[in-house]
Amino acid sequence: MKIVKRDGHIVDYDPEKIRVAIGKANNEVKGNKKVSKEEIKEIIKYIEELNKKRILVEDIQDIIEEKLMEFGKYELAKKYITYRYTRELVRKANTTDKSIKELIDGENEYWNSENSNKNAEVVTTQRDYLAGITSTDITRRFLLPEDIVKAHDEGIIHFHDADYFAQNALHNCELINLDDMLQNGTVINGVMIEKPHRFITAATIATQIILAVTSSSYGGATVSLTHLAPFVKLSYDKYYKRYQDRNFSKADCEKYALQDTKKEIEDGVQTFNYQVNSMTNTNGQAPFLSVNMYLGETEEYKDELAMIIEEFLKQRILGFKNEKGVYITPAFPKLLYVLEEDNIHEDSKYWYLTKLAAECTAKRMVPDYISEKVMKELKKNELGEGDCYPCMGCRSFLTPDRSISLGNIAKAKNYVEGKGKYYGRFNQGVVTINLPDVALSADGDMDKFWEIFDERLELCHKALQIRHKRLSNATSDVAPILWQHGALARLEKGESIHELLHHGYSTISLGYAGLYECVKVMTGHSHTDNGEGKEFGLKVMQHLNDATAKWKKEEDIDYSVYGTPIESTTYKFARCLKERFGTVKGITDRGYITNSYHVPVFEEIDAFSKLKLESEFQRLSPGGAISYIETPNLQNNLDAVIEVIQFIYDNIMYAELNTKSDYCQKCGYTGEILIDDDLEWFCPNCGNRDHNTLNVARRTCGYIGTNFWNKGRTQEIKERVLHIDNKVAE
Repeated sequence: MKIVKRDGHIVDYDPEKIRVAIGKANNEVKGNKKVSKEEIKEIIKYIEELNKKRILVEDIQDIIEEKLMEFGKYELAKKYITYRYTRELVRKANTTDKSIKELIDGENEYWNSENSNKNAEVVTTQRDYLAGITSTDITRRFLLPEDIVKAHDEGIIHFHDADYFAQNALHNCELINLDDMLQNGTVINGVMIEKPHRFITAATIATQIILAVTSSSYGGATVSLTHLAPFVKLSYDKYYKRYQDRNFSKADCEKYALQDTKKEIEDGVQTFNYQVNSMTNTNGQAPFLSVNMYLGETEEYKDELAMIIEEFLKQRILGFKNEKGVYITPAFPKLLYVLEEDNIHEDSKYWYLTKLAAECTAKRMVPDYISEKVMKELKKNELGEGDCYPCMGCRSFLTPDRSISLGNIAKAKNYVEGKGKYYGRFNQGVVTINLPDVALSADGDMDKFWEIFDERLELCHKALQIRHKRLSNATSDVAPILWQHGALARLEKGESIHELLHHGYSTISLGYAGLYECVKVMTGHSHTDNGEGKEFGLKVMQHLNDATAKWKKEEDIDYSVYGTPIESTTYKFARCLKERFGTVKGITDRGYITNSYHVPVFEEIDAFSKLKLESEFQRLSPGGAISYIETPNLQNNLDAVIEVIQFIYDNIMYAELNTKSDYCQKCGYTGEILIDDDLEWFCPNCGNRDHNTLNVARRTCGYIGTNFWNKGRTQEIKERVLHIDNKVAE
């Protein structure tokens, strides 16, 4: 017999624990009020003769109370109930001490691999984790109802970022309105920052803004290079005037001013990259930043923008030096390159940038690619116009602007009447449903599946409402950089942010994970079969969208379906499924479940079929989604990279290529660091297994991780198959 504990863990039945528990209550009464050893044996025998495969620990305690009452041991029963209640209080009183000790001692696998971009040994990260442990404890005991906590612990749902939830002022991710802050000034730590007059100054101020903003939120942030482009023109004009004042000819003024401007762009981009990667925000890591490269965002400064994009790509191709002085692949900033008519064809004006992007992808895994063509088909604002805009962080997309008719509710100084607004908007948070658990709970019964699905969705809805209500208590004073000085709004002091949580200004995300396993359990097929499995998978996705549409209509809150990047949660969900349902071949026999709607990593499929198939599911994941293909080293086959890029432009909104670019500090090997059967990383050249001297970069789930991963994610990385070879373009 197995015992299901309160936290969902399953342990072996042990009668001695029953004897001890009753014995402690027995010691509190005297004489004939005690229960005898024979009566204790009778209670244990009764429990064992129930012949249950599994029984909840609460049910055992209920049985003990009932039996004590049957024996007429009323005072003893009362003592036992008191003991039981006291134990419950002890359990709830302090859940942090053990976690804190394990974190400090470096003994906890969860904290050591919770985030592949955080090093848990570093004091700044430990400070963030210590605060997170406390916040999680407060969240569990005081802020969430028991049914949400229980469902979270059992892996039925995942309540994300509980380590930041205790503060009612923290939101998830955002598109920073850098244009407003640079053009109209801002305030950081009480210091007024006025409009800069050179590119290098603007780039430096941008990094200070990024640090301040990401210290006041917990998800990913995105800025657009378009917002820096006007300052290139200011720098050029300044240099031109300098040479003009020295009586240079017009041709020489233009020539030397351009040379000086390009040098300033080089220095400014280098400063930006150094700052972003060397700064540590209050989350204990470098800012989780994405940089958008979209020529279509400007006509006036398009050539200046192209110069910035070119320099960003060149510097990323070179890479950043590690502590040994060797150029390696960095995790941030994540680069987003928008494919459009001006850069997608060989005769396009900015085709040279796309070729450079392809080279960068082959060597450094970025940029990722957004198709303006497909995005404008999918993202139409309330005027019916297609919009193109970047994701917030790794994959979280705002819904199309439906607040145009409301006017400038954020009081932004760069607001344009009647135009869709995206910069300055944000996400309120995520709760994720475990789809394989729904399927396994239904045990093959299709009617039961949809019934359980709806119950679980309503549980997610309840949890999301809690997130929303907590954030709605915040005023602009809690984070002036966000709400008063332009990053997200320019509200008055003390003004509520409540309106910005409604009317489509911000989103809140219903996450989902494990579509493949869900479909496999219910149909016996993969959702990639272009038949029964795919049809059922699309129905599941549509059901998620129908739910969020209903909630949105009823509450004027932009609920949106989000393909969760479950980095550490993929391992947690897999463990919970195995504990709840045992080993189910092909479903619970791995240490991970499949991310979002993705084709499972071990399934053989070619790159173009994968992207085309996943595009159908990506359309039904409007709040966040990214597709990828796994590739070998394509640095000597850029034609293959370009072929994939052009396919992305025509077929899918957002996609990336996963290449390999690792380095062994001990022997100097560059290539792919491998994983053995024990899920340990090693250099194939010298056998080095020391994480401290291995530089490994892998796409984790939309972003690049460089600090290694938990066992589940490591197994998933090991089992990834290639979707392309070096013969594609030959």
